[in-house]
Amino acid sequence: MKPETIAAIATPVGVGATATIRVSGSAALAIVDSIFVSPRGKKLSQQKPNTIHFGKIVHRGQTLDEVLAAVFEAPHSYTGEDVAEIYCHGSVYIQQQILQALIDCGATMARAGEFTLRAFLNKKIDLVQAEAVGDLIAARTPVMHQMAMQQMRGGYSLKIKNLREQLLNFLSLLELELDFAEEDVEFANRFKFNDLATEILSVIDPLIQSFATGNAIKNGIPVVIAGAPNVGKSTLLNALLNDEKALVSPIPGTTRDAIEDTVTLGGTLFRFIDTAGLHAATDTVEQLGIERSYQKIEQASIILLVATGDQQTNSQLSILNSQLNKKCIVLLNKIDTLNEEEILAAVKSLQNVVNQQITVLPISGKTRQGLETLQQTLVQLAALPQNADSDCIVSNARHYEAFVHAQQSLQRAVLAINQQVSPELIAFEIREAIAHLSSIVGEITDADVLNNIFGKFCIGK
Repeated sequence: MKPETIAAIATPVGVGATATIRVSGSAALAIVDSIFVSPRGKKLSQQKPNTIHFGKIVHRGQTLDEVLAAVFEAPHSYTGEDVAEIYCHGSVYIQQQILQALIDCGATMARAGEFTLRAFLNKKIDLVQAEAVGDLIAARTPVMHQMAMQQMRGGYSLKIKNLREQLLNFLSLLELELDFAEEDVEFANRFKFNDLATEILSVIDPLIQSFATGNAIKNGIPVVIAGAPNVGKSTLLNALLNDEKALVSPIPGTTRDAIEDTVTLGGTLFRFIDTAGLHAATDTVEQLGIERSYQKIEQASIILLVATGDQQTNSQLSILNSQLNKKCIVLLNKIDTLNEEEILAAVKSLQNVVNQQITVLPISGKTRQGLETLQQTLVQLAALPQNADSDCIVSNARHYEAFVHAQQSLQRAVLAINQQVSPELIAFEIREAIAHLSSIVGEITDADVLNNIFGKFCIGK
């Protein structure tokens, strides 16, 4: 039974100059032909593939729009099926009317990510490439774009497939031994496997280590804005985001829960998190907010500790003592209320309290003084590559977990060989390693995993 022919609007919701409606499946051209009228009366199914044609969309005697229609024939299309795309005017009404006409003529509304799912199932792309499509759509910085493009072109997929093939070859010899167990023969060279495992681990280990960088590039570097109440944390967040994201009030304790948003600075994506002021609270809700502040501090990669120079604020600097592995910047805020001598004295006082390796910057969230210096310092602290060798960077948590499990299975297989345990146990660990590597590229993948991956895509992709 052939899969249904699916249709969806492939451009974002809203009004624009043009919109794209995509149709894919064995009946795609016939369904579009039922509503597409060419000036010469020629059907799309009679046109050469990879061509675009002008015409009208007419349904039930009503002309809906003048459009362009593109023809792609299987297997030379994005999905590997016959595909037609209609380029119409961007009116939401027109888009919906054309889509409804296609459904009336036999198409089925596409689910989220179904076009890319079909491309995967038809072996036009592997699972790494399919997931990279989603990353490409979501790319917000040049390095995110480059990383997604590299993985769409194959990235580390080719490396994984090659490693998997070598493991399969060894496993086949090992399982041949099991078939002749009574004859006590050895087909699989254990010394060669040790060399092979060393080679594979030399590829996997850097990919595992790259995940911290890849995750930061993809999801943004978490930066917590912490400090005592009423030191200007929310004002600073608004200044960094260039938006009135957080409520600002002279009343202490205005912020009772974490507020966060992302912004790109110098080509690096940062996720700024404003937190409740750190102090001895008696209000139950405020206490919960402060507990959450400490949780966010634990999860952060960079801490911006906001101070104003007074003793009550300076006491908050003690939290840095428990965050020695974190990158920190101490900010002397509200310098618009101080003269130059007071600023210098306050900076010196703060620097004497904290580790000399921690930068102290004078700023004003209100007037934006020192904000550019802070932004530059953040980019330097992040130290993310601006021109990443992206085929060697893992940004997907599913891939990371699979690589870790494959690494562990290989290490156990090497240990089993060195301890001369039974071939059955060695074969089990090698099969596990192969399965984890296969799951990355989609050679072995269950329906739940596929639904989870492609369900996050937008409809029309």
